[in-house]
Amino acid sequence: MVERFIGTWKLISSEGFEDYMKNIGVPNSIRKMGNVVKPTLTISKQGDDIHLKTDRLFKTTEIIFKLGVEFEEITADNRISKTIITLENGVMTQIQKWDNKETTIKREIIDGQMVVTCVINDATCVRVYERE
Repeated sequence: MVERFIGTWKLISSEGFEDYMKNIGVPNSIRKMGNVVKPTLTISKQGDDIHLKTDRLFKTTEIIFKLGVEFEEITADNRISKTIITLENGVMTQIQKWDNKETTIKREIIDGQMVVTCVINDATCVRVYERE
């Protein structure tokens, strides 16, 4: 099922990202950069390990994980979270927990595009990627 996500994806649209970043505690200066950068996301698989690499103009991050196994993640804005990623019914769900906060990031393939929905509190962001 993860095979549908494998590939390189380029951000083509983003709605609500500023408010989402503000709610997770991203400083204003980084939010301004985050709103203009169009990252490339590469998803690959090696054995049971899934690699999720995000290339941005100012920073590249990569996480390597096994589905359903909690791990420590250092996010692009340098938060350290306990993260678990699952895959059910074609939806890859990532839950990050840190400092008594929690965000959910859902990735799904809809009409050949990867739609990423990020939620924290009452802030929702929808980012759409297409294959390169």
